Parts: sequence; C-alpha cells; structure tokens
Amino acid sequence: MKLPYYKNLDGVRGIAALLVMVFHFFHGFNPVEGAAPIINKLSYFGQTGVDLFFVLSGFLITRILIHTKAQEGYFKNFYVRRTLRIFPLYYLFLILTYYVLPHFIPVQPATLHQQLPYLTYLQDFAITFNWNTVGPGHFWSLAVEEHYYLFWPLAVLFLSRKGLLKLILGIVLFALLLRAYMFSHGYEVFYFTFTRFDALAIGSALALLELRNAFQPANFKWFFLLIVAVAIPTALIWTSFSGAGALYVQVFKYLFVSLIYFALIGAVLSLRSGHPVNAVLKTRFFSYTGKVSYGLYVYHPIIYFICSRYIDTGSIPLNIGIRFLLTYVVAALSYHLIEERFLKLKKFFAFEKPTIAAPVHGQ
Repeated sequence: MKLPYYKNLDGVRGIAALLVMVFHFFHGFNPVEGAAPIINKLSYFGQTGVDLFFVLSGFLITRILIHTKAQEGYFKNFYVRRTLRIFPLYYLFLILTYYVLPHFIPVQPATLHQQLPYLTYLQDFAITFNWNTVGPGHFWSLAVEEHYYLFWPLAVLFLSRKGLLKLILGIVLFALLLRAYMFSHGYEVFYFTFTRFDALAIGSALALLELRNAFQPANFKWFFLLIVAVAIPTALIWTSFSGAGALYVQVFKYLFVSLIYFALIGAVLSLRSGHPVNAVLKTRFFSYTGKVSYGLYVYHPIIYFICSRYIDTGSIPLNIGIRFLLTYVVAALSYHLIEERFLKLKKFFAFEKPTIAAPVHGQ
C-alpha cells in the first residue's frame, strides 16, 4: 500500500508556524509594549505552536517509518532525507548568527566553546542546565526533534504495533515523572528533550490509528469530544493553580496541549475532503505557509530584532504586518534559492512515491 499524502496537513503546519510567530511578536525576542492585556494573554497561546509542530512531526515521520521499514535502505534513506531537509538551513543560520550578523548588529561574538552545543544539537541541554553557550534560543525545538529521531526508527523497525503503543505510553509516563522531578528541584522543563518528547510520541500514536483506518467521518465526534474533554482540565490548571500548585501546571500542561493537538489533527483528517475546514487548510496561502514553515520558524526572530531597531512604526498592526511580510519574503527566498536545491537530492534516497489520500466513504 502506497502512503497517502494529506495536503490539508500542510495548512496545519503553516498554522503552527504562524502561532509561534505571533507569540514571539508579543513576547520573548521582541516584547511589545502597549498591547491590550487581553491580546497579550491570548498571544501566549501561540507558544503552543511548537507542541503542534511536535505532534504533527511525530505523526508524519512515524507513518513514513512504518510504511518503509521493510524497504531496502530504511535507515540510510531516512537519515539522509532528514539531513537534507534540516541541516542546510540549520547550519547556514548558525554561520549567519556567529560570523555575519556580529558585523552588522551590536552582539558579542561567540567563542567556539560557546558555539559547540548548537553545532552538536545539544542546545536544549545547554539551556536547561545553564551551560555557557550562545546561539539562537528558538533552535531548542529542533534539537528535541532530532534527538527523538535518533532512536525512533530503531523502535519502529523492531517493535510490533502493540509494542510501539506500550513504548509511547512509557515515554509519556517517563516525561511526566521527569518534569515533576526536575521542576521540584529547580530545573527548567520547557526546553529539555526528555521532558518534551512525549508530544512527539503522542503524535506517533496517530500513525497507529491510521493503520486502523480510524480517520473516518464517523469518528470525527470522538476526536472532537477528546478536544473538549482535555481542554477543560487544561484551562483549570492554567487558571486555578499558582504558587505550590505550579508543579501541576508544569507537569501536565504539555501533555494536555499535546493531546488537544492529537485530537485536532485526528479531527481534521476525519473530516470529509470538501469540508470548509479542509477547504481553508488547502488554500494557496496555508499550503505555501506550510511549505516554507521551516524558514519562517528559523528566520523570524532575527527579522523581528532588525525591525525593532530600524523599522519600528509605533503601530502594532503595522509592525506585525511588516515583520510578517519580511519574514515571508526571506523564508521564500531561502526555500527556493537554497533549501529546494538540497530537497531535490532526496529523490536519490526515495521511498515509495506517496499518493494523494483517497476520499473515504461518503466524501
């Protein structure tokens, strides 16, 4: 069976990138002063765009691994294709960060010792345990994903479906316990691989559901009910716990958000092809945003920083419009002039060619 391609998930990936971009517009890299309190609070939701990336990546990569594990060159094809997708832009941006930008903006050049965690994908360890390092802070999520894929292809190759499900449950439980331990001992749990890879594992569970033909219109209601059921405790822990209760927030919020996105992706895939939601996700804007989402994620902080110094209009709507537009332009140029050249090499390490997902009964 050939692996179907879900075009609507390009739109979901695009939404994940937009969520992160909105969050960082109001917080973190370039905090916005003067925004209405309600806007600032709502913008925090954009931080969960990273969780959506994790869940979606876990699903997409796992379904590829499951469908190709009997093919020749299973490990080689997977890792070479991942390298061609991630490494060129990743290391290009590090070169820009360490050796080009210091000549144009007032930043302290990083020593080789400070660069090493980023050069070796250990930046999330460095941030968590306060190592002496300098680099693009938002790259922590790229490290988490790559760490997950160091062992996940091996698990898919040797474990049965039931074994994979047990491993997924074990990863979720381990991440919960580790978050509780680390937070109670004063460690940051937001960036660390082993406190965040439960989102990727939860996404991987979607691939097991796909094997059971679970993405059917009749099952949409179950995914929707899961969204509602998980959203209630998520809202409660965010609004009801403070002080000592913050432990519960740090332990459970990442799990609950991941489950919401698990159910959301399942719901989207269960909708009929012609449903308005899918029609929107398949529009040119969201499809293209998904295509260049890696560049959007990589470049947006530096674009925001430069704009805050040289193109600050004093208007929040105008500022966000300018910064989003410039980020799109840079990401598009990066994709078509740089990334696409490497992506074309993936054909030499190809799996079976995917087909467009066939409509389910009733579509």
